[in-house]
Amino acid sequence: MQHVLMILTILSSFLANLEEKTLQSAFTVTVAEEVNAPMNFPGEIIMHGRNFRLEMMDIEAAYDGKTMYMYSGETDELTLSNPTDQELLEANPFLYAKALIPVCNITERASADGKETIVTLTPKDQTVGINRFTLRVRNSDLMPLSAEIKEGKKISTLKMKEPKFVATTPEEIFVLKPSKNTFVNDMRF
Repeated sequence: MQHVLMILTILSSFLANLEEKTLQSAFTVTVAEEVNAPMNFPGEIIMHGRNFRLEMMDIEAAYDGKTMYMYSGETDELTLSNPTDQELLEANPFLYAKALIPVCNITERASADGKETIVTLTPKDQTVGINRFTLRVRNSDLMPLSAEIKEGKKISTLKMKEPKFVATTPEEIFVLKPSKNTFVNDMRF
């Protein structure tokens, strides 16, 4: 029982850290399937609690706790919406990990050098849609280093590049403002 409490303490402490601090990092998302060559997508993220700002390829996305902003540079269009919880979970793997806790078996192990903890969440019921979610956290500061989701033959990996916690970020960073000629598609209700 003590081992389970330690695991939940590591995972809970990591998630609490993300609620209290602002995470900033460049990242690469790699999507691999057994039959295809892996695809890599670089980007950057700023995250505080549920709020985030993300840039990847030609898309900017932000969430300020109420409104989701999606901007496409290719079409110069900004879409505003009130996201569902499911849409937020799909956009933020750390929120997804938090949502999985009640329906998963949780295991943890130390990395070979003992400087990191690898937390694996395996759904008790495989109809959840994934086979496993693996999170790698640096022990010294509870910094997320990577997250991996295995769904059947597909593996999606998020690798953080030089992640750091920064001084409190102003709330307006989580809002995307249209330029004068940007088409605004407001889907909020």
